[in-house]
Amino acid sequence: MLEFKFDVQLLIEGENLDEDKISEEIQKTPGDCLLCVGDDELIKVHYHTNFPWDTLKTCAAHGEICDIVVENMERQTEGLNG
Repeated sequence: MLEFKFDVQLLIEGENLDEDKISEEIQKTPGDCLLCVGDDELIKVHYHTNFPWDTLKTCAAHGEICDIVVENMERQTEGLNG
């Protein structure tokens, strides 16, 4: 069993985005493998967590979220679709 079940990936589009601030806020929800990179108009987020809805809510507070992927990594390790 994995410590963190869901792989969350998305893009945030907006203005004056601050990847450090967004990264800090995302990490308030337990998880690991955080990637939060981009510029002030587009940021790519990747995070492993058991609370994907919290990650989505945090990111949506900073801009429009798109290209959202939430995969269940436990299912993937069992050979099933995530």
